[in-house]
Amino acid sequence: MNKLIDLQHITKTFDSNTVLDDMNLYIRENEFLTLLGPSGCGKTTTLRIIGGFENPDSGSVIFDGQDITSLAPNKRQVNTVFQKYALFPHMDIAENIAFGLKIKNKSKSYIDDKIKYALKLVNLDGYERRMPDSLSGGQQQRIAIARAIVNEPKVLLLDEPLGALDLKLRQDMQYELIRLKNELGITFIYVTHDQEEALTMSDTIVVMNQGYIQQIGTPEDIYNEPENAFVADFIGDSNILDSIMIRDELVEILGARFACVDTGFGENTPVDVVIRPEDVELVEPEKGTIQGVVTHIIFKGVHYEMEVTANGFEWLVHSTRMFAVGTKVGIHVDPFNIQIMHKPESEDEEAVGVNE
Repeated sequence: MNKLIDLQHITKTFDSNTVLDDMNLYIRENEFLTLLGPSGCGKTTTLRIIGGFENPDSGSVIFDGQDITSLAPNKRQVNTVFQKYALFPHMDIAENIAFGLKIKNKSKSYIDDKIKYALKLVNLDGYERRMPDSLSGGQQQRIAIARAIVNEPKVLLLDEPLGALDLKLRQDMQYELIRLKNELGITFIYVTHDQEEALTMSDTIVVMNQGYIQQIGTPEDIYNEPENAFVADFIGDSNILDSIMIRDELVEILGARFACVDTGFGENTPVDVVIRPEDVELVEPEKGTIQGVVTHIIFKGVHYEMEVTANGFEWLVHSTRMFAVGTKVGIHVDPFNIQIMHKPESEDEEAVGVNE
């Protein structure tokens, strides 16, 4: 895939608060890229800079080989769908969808064809004469997407577009967006703080924190191979433990030695260890590397979520087997499921992560 957008050394400050700090990121053609992170990490500012609603203090926005850093939003081949659908309440659905096309002085027949095409694409055929307030939240969101699509943007920017929907609608819309992206063949740049949403829809996830990129990768990479404790903690549940790398392929966790597959961390080095809850195996006490007691259990439908106190640590465990509260258990972890990470040397480095 060709590089479509290239953000080069982007810095943005609001009231002496640096929101983006020398950010470099490129986005490929036809990619579904998600900017993921907590509130205030810079993801929406990044989106607004791509859309032209904010200017960076320094750095360049390159679009298809052209520098568009100072180009007005309406001159960019980009359309934005916001969380607040921003439909015009006094216009019917057809007029809402046609708004951008009328500004471009397109012919009536062209506009009518585009409205029909867009409504079919978002599964709302025949809704032309309905008013926005007669539609559900999910339907309004689809109309907002249809309005963006008819302008034939090369890039669709989506700023937490599903945030106002209930869980079932949100899941339905996730599948709709994947289908739309595949049918339209355009680039989607999506902003969310919802990890599940990012993992479900994206080709590429960019995890951000405090104005820095922490990790870029496929959903599988981000989940299975987090590059630091922040990413591991932010993407799904994790057990994060202070540990000592004894030597290659051997780590000491809570005073017990576990085999692992990582190398190159030196000897007797303090490290962070990440173990996903589904990778913690509960066995008979004598078969475990360490022993503990089940202190809490919740049934989650597909699995049981348990807390096990072992060697002074509350382990989070997901298992299809149920162990009652008070049961003595052993903890076993496959060497391949133990992720070793360098400890950050300072709080700044913790924020910077992979950008150092």
